[in-house]
Amino acid sequence: MAASHVHRIIFPNTSDLSRRLRKYSAKGSSLFLLPFFLAFTSSILIFFYSSYTSKLKENVPTDPTGLHANPFLELPKLKYPNSITQVSVLGTHITRSRPDDDQLEPRNTTSSRVTEPESPPFSASSAVGGTGDDHHERHQWWKEAVKIGSTGGMQEKNEDVFHDRNIFKEEYHRMNRTLKIFSYPHQKNDPFANVLLPVHSEPTGNYASESYFKKSLFSSHFLTDDPSEADLFYLPFSIAGLRHDRRIGVGGIKDFIKDYVRKISREYPYWNRTGGADHFYVACHSVGRSATEKAVEVKLNAIQVVCSSSYFLQGYVAHKDASIPQIWPRKGKPPVRLPSERKNLAFYAGAMNSRERRSLIEHWGNDTKILVHRARLKTPYSEALLGSKYCIHAKGFEVNTARIGDALYYGCVPVILADHYDLPYADILDWNRFSVIVATMDIPNLKKILQQISFNKYLKLQNHVTKVQKHFQWHHFPVDFDAFYMVMFELWLRRSHLGIPIF
Repeated sequence: MAASHVHRIIFPNTSDLSRRLRKYSAKGSSLFLLPFFLAFTSSILIFFYSSYTSKLKENVPTDPTGLHANPFLELPKLKYPNSITQVSVLGTHITRSRPDDDQLEPRNTTSSRVTEPESPPFSASSAVGGTGDDHHERHQWWKEAVKIGSTGGMQEKNEDVFHDRNIFKEEYHRMNRTLKIFSYPHQKNDPFANVLLPVHSEPTGNYASESYFKKSLFSSHFLTDDPSEADLFYLPFSIAGLRHDRRIGVGGIKDFIKDYVRKISREYPYWNRTGGADHFYVACHSVGRSATEKAVEVKLNAIQVVCSSSYFLQGYVAHKDASIPQIWPRKGKPPVRLPSERKNLAFYAGAMNSRERRSLIEHWGNDTKILVHRARLKTPYSEALLGSKYCIHAKGFEVNTARIGDALYYGCVPVILADHYDLPYADILDWNRFSVIVATMDIPNLKKILQQISFNKYLKLQNHVTKVQKHFQWHHFPVDFDAFYMVMFELWLRRSHLGIPIF
């Protein structure tokens, strides 16, 4: 009985095989042969499976690039402006950097950045899964599409100084056609006309950018007398003018701006509509950074177009505010000095009024390749700039000085030693294409960093310097793409998208 019960549990079905097994068992047959039978059949199945999979492995290429050749070779067909493209030998990956990328039209050129692959570089000799001609063609494409830079990272072969030239040109033309700015009106007999109206003389000095902008704006087609069509509203006070006015001085600037904003908010409806979000002012002197401390709504809401554009310090808000270059005015075309004639590796001269500058002297004051001077030169400053491959901009009291503009004018590649500096036109130009940005903590390694840049890479940087020179120049009458128009484009990017009717 017990045996019969066990058999029913093991073979509960009524198949022919089950009936026969129970029949044999009832006749006294033994089940000890069943495990051997199952083991034998299993071994046969395993043998056939192993033979089949070994043949499959013989057809798998040892180089994984053979499995992903097509998407990798189609990289030039990808046209996603303002995206970051990562390329590896395992394929191409696109990461969108802006939430509205899907709304952008595909363009003829790509602004993607090609970065170093995570896998070993592609090698034609290591590829498997195609003919030798295929491998050679793919390898040649790789050499043409990207190159290895001095730091080992891959870069696009056809680099440009713009983040996206096509988008810039399209928006630039739109700006020229449509941008309108209303400046609060003041008469010549206004007691503070000297700080509210543009100067008629040629601006000079270290902070001339502020006066040049105002002078250029008042002679441009952007200015309108009709506030209903204005995109932006200009607060025309001059920080440099206030500083030099004996009635105001440095100590009275904060009170003047507070009273000025209160006055226009009472007499005009425009400030109160947006809390000043569509208003802007321009300042280049360092005292401009603290000028709005008593007018908090100006600091928080209005667009501050300033030379002291440090996003580390309180009062400057990157992307809301904009950076204007500090440029010492120079007339005439920039001088030319061939790269091969620039014998000095790097150059700096100036007061030792910051930790960064003192560190420069400490590490490179006696060096023969990096020339660092504690004060003004006895020899012409221009000759030192023309005779150097790299010109150092080291922050002083502020992150900004005129040294970047000086370097660009004389065709010297700027080396920027100023942490947290929101560089001018950063929304438009790619500073990595025409300058070397070094963290201040790396000042002890500065010589090694510069010497590791290949001569070909330096030539490209220096060539790009000559291309951006026109963007860092002021003119008596504005010229397309000069400093005035570039600052206007930064304002164009920040204009309000909210149109409120004026009653």
